Amino acid sequence: MRFSAATTAGRFLPQRWALRMRPLLGRIDAVLFTADERGEAGRMSLIAFSIRIVSAIIAFISQVLMARWMGSFEYGIFVLVWVTMVIVGNLACLGFHTSVIRFIPEYRERGMLAELRGIVLASRLFVLVASTAIAGLGALGVWLASPLIENYYVVPFILGVICLPMIAMGDLLQGLARANSWALFALSPTYLVRPVLILVFMAAMLAMHYVPDAKTAIFASIAATYVTTLGQLVGVTSRMDKKIPAGPIAVHFGQWFLVSLPIFLVESFFFLLTNADVLMVGAYLDPDDVAVYFATVKTLALVHFVYFAVKAGVAQRYAQFTHGEPERLAAFARETVSWTFWPSLLMALLVLALGEPMLVLFGPEFTAGYPLLFLLVFGVVARGAVGPCESLLTMSGNQNICAAVYAMTLALNIGLNVVLIPLFGLWGAAIATSLAMIFEAGALSFTVWRKLGIVMAIFVPAKKEIA
Repeated sequence: MRFSAATTAGRFLPQRWALRMRPLLGRIDAVLFTADERGEAGRMSLIAFSIRIVSAIIAFISQVLMARWMGSFEYGIFVLVWVTMVIVGNLACLGFHTSVIRFIPEYRERGMLAELRGIVLASRLFVLVASTAIAGLGALGVWLASPLIENYYVVPFILGVICLPMIAMGDLLQGLARANSWALFALSPTYLVRPVLILVFMAAMLAMHYVPDAKTAIFASIAATYVTTLGQLVGVTSRMDKKIPAGPIAVHFGQWFLVSLPIFLVESFFFLLTNADVLMVGAYLDPDDVAVYFATVKTLALVHFVYFAVKAGVAQRYAQFTHGEPERLAAFARETVSWTFWPSLLMALLVLALGEPMLVLFGPEFTAGYPLLFLLVFGVVARGAVGPCESLLTMSGNQNICAAVYAMTLALNIGLNVVLIPLFGLWGAAIATSLAMIFEAGALSFTVWRKLGIVMAIFVPAKKEIA
């Protein structure tokens, strides 16, 4: 006997209320218990969204405490270094953290176990070697460019590159887990365990009378990242070994690399686009301004997480439906637009209502970022209004044109930041980011329609979709 939301409501609520709520509760039951692909994707998205909500709360509390402990100047240094490391660590996967989501379901469906074993092994070895090499080059680059960098950034950046191999490996392990629909294994380490450990290690170091500055925070982050990733490696490897029987290994690295490279470009442009505003603020303004802007962006995290949660849950199903099921792909893709837009709109209104008291927690100077929320939220909701178009294009083999769209969007974003930040400061960064996200949403939606005949827009009817 299992739990049913509709049955429970019928037992405990007045009949009139239960009848009105039955359609909604029936949909909840379908997401929770249906055994088909739609139900599995819905459950993964729901788990991902729940994890990201809890993560947002943890990250918010963590960042508030970090800002209080360090002050806005040192906190701004830490933020710029950590955001840079997360970006470069993600890029160091060179697209393999996403391409495995495409290849693993395909190989499993076609019974190609040798290739399945090969990509699981080769992807891990490649990402570890590539990220380690990039970390070494990064440390050397910072040291050589130190005369051109503000003194307070040099040592933190050199320390930060120590995290790169484990950040990259964590992103790859997340992709392997997502390819198997292991939502908890995919998201919990990065979004729950690591931020908690950073906070715990930071608190422990302060209790041992370390100086509350950016270098101490980076040391805490290094320890937390290594502990988290190594634990995730053990867990994912154990589950993969149980699911894939031992046998011969086939490696088609050239093919995998050629597919991963354009995906790498898509992911690079997307990740840079998501974080370019923080980096540009760091390039033009002081660490105090970086701290205020980053705190404002963090306050918007609940809205962003709707999009990322749906993306995490549906990418595998997009890949599966692409192979010979265009009608199911179109219907499912249209449905995922609703999954992103309405929760994003609701969360946006909530953040606007509570944004100022949330920013006060960082410190009184951080409330300067509250008016920026009203600009930034337009871009986030625009992205939600077209759903995970990027995942649909990537999983359907249209990653090249998707990369081109993101390249144009990133160029627009950087260009607007270069012009507007010197003129308007943080307002310039917010205007540039919001306009770029609106352009991104429109361009991706148009590209999906042109390439796949699927209308990915919340208020546009689907009458022009191909059968």
